[in-house]
Amino acid sequence: MYTIPKISCMKHFIKMRSIFVFTLATFTLLSCNDDDINEPPRPSENVIDLVTAETSLSTLLIALERANLRTTLEGNGPFTILAPTNAAFTSFLANNGFNSLEEVPIGTLTQLLKNHVISSELESSDLASATAGYSTTLAEGPVAGTNLSIYFNTSAGVTFNGTSNVSRPDLRASNGVIHIVEAIVPLPSVVTFVTTDPNFSSLASALTSDGQPDFVTTLSTANGTPPAPFTIFAPVNEAFAALTSNPSGAFLTSILEHHVITAQNLSAADINNDQVSNATLEGDTLFFTVVGTTISVRDGAGNEGINFIVSDLQTTNGVIHAIDQVLIPETMN
Repeated sequence: MYTIPKISCMKHFIKMRSIFVFTLATFTLLSCNDDDINEPPRPSENVIDLVTAETSLSTLLIALERANLRTTLEGNGPFTILAPTNAAFTSFLANNGFNSLEEVPIGTLTQLLKNHVISSELESSDLASATAGYSTTLAEGPVAGTNLSIYFNTSAGVTFNGTSNVSRPDLRASNGVIHIVEAIVPLPSVVTFVTTDPNFSSLASALTSDGQPDFVTTLSTANGTPPAPFTIFAPVNEAFAALTSNPSGAFLTSILEHHVITAQNLSAADINNDQVSNATLEGDTLFFTVVGTTISVRDGAGNEGINFIVSDLQTTNGVIHAIDQVLIPETMN
């Protein structure tokens, strides 16, 4: 049986967890500064008032009204609005074959706009403190009751889902904050997060290495078209570094396929103790153990104690769970 070494150093494991600390719960904690005596008074204008006052956001205002989102954003919030400029909309329309905003289907426009609304308040100082991480938008996921995640990184400016730099941050409103962005933030697929989050760079390299199937095309399949949606168990870089040897060829293919369940968007809330998964793309199943809030996995080769680091990174065509070890399939079947 091919076994994998444990990442035994607890300090190292805590460090590995810290790269994902800005999940929604942490965002909310860091954003609740209303009781801070040093915080300036809230302006009376809501986010829609600020959008209306900015001439560079006139197309966004028209889009919000067309998608019937104005009333939503006049609510209590708090909201973080990533506000694309008129130029950003012009580029989006041209790049997608639309002559005008009216040609964009209402459903498409609504989902796209909701992807620019984070369901908590994040000022630039919060983003800078975290350096990188995930939060949740108002955009709907592929399963009822889910919402799309959004990834940000501040290592070179502030980007969202790998693109869309912030050109003007922290326009504070009574019900949130606006960051003006230079491009439309793309709706994420599972490929988006694997390729833009540097903590998954080893996984991305493995998926695109010589001799491997075209995993990128497969994992870019839109929801509703087989084999989507996907549940991806994504090892972080430290998990690959802990391997005693570098798998390649057909064995690497089987390992990568062992991290993918097709035709299922399996959230952490759907996982029960002693649950057996559907078959992975490779063919073996996984066995889950749930103790409190900790979810661990036994892979096809019998390796146990493979832990979720962060769960429910939701995309348009599936969900990603970051794990601390590489899953190994049964090599004798």
